[in-house]
Amino acid sequence: MPFYDPSIELKSIVEAYQRSGDVGVLFDHLKALAKRTAPEQLKVVAHQSRDMPEVVIPLYERIVADSPPPGDAQALVVLANAYWLTGRGPDAVEQLAVRAKEIDPANRGAWHLWALTQADLRKRVDRWLEVTKRFPADQLARAALADNATSLANDEQDAVALKLAIASYESLLAEAPGTAQRLALEESLKTLRSWRL
Repeated sequence: MPFYDPSIELKSIVEAYQRSGDVGVLFDHLKALAKRTAPEQLKVVAHQSRDMPEVVIPLYERIVADSPPPGDAQALVVLANAYWLTGRGPDAVEQLAVRAKEIDPANRGAWHLWALTQADLRKRVDRWLEVTKRFPADQLARAALADNATSLANDEQDAVALKLAIASYESLLAEAPGTAQRLALEESLKTLRSWRL
């Protein structure tokens, strides 16, 4: 019996999809592949197509479904991210992110997705603030907090949000490694400091 290599089969499925563009056929073939491949092996195989959420979703739906309790936090985050990228909707993404946070409170990806999915701007600022308190060195979270606080300050003439945005940008500026990044942050701060709310 010949040796079965799911990565070769996945490559063939993806190439056929790239020629045809038929997502339905792609999903059918990926689900069949996922059914006969062990979850740990699926993670390795899926890595080659990590930039294609339409490929990641059927494979990681199987990985998540077959994860022993309490579940695989990182697999939930990968699936949630793929859902987010394909516009699956904030509710589905948030449910996965919350589960991942509960399983592994140190998983920053879960916290980021949880913050992203909040539709209400003020509540989204609160979520990003919580993420930055939990992960103080997380520059991406601080940038998201600064951007969202800026939007809140602008939309609602909120002086507290403006102070939060300025403080967040200042903390990023203090750590900015490159000249271009420093100049962009300085320009943002100059603009924000000129606002009169």
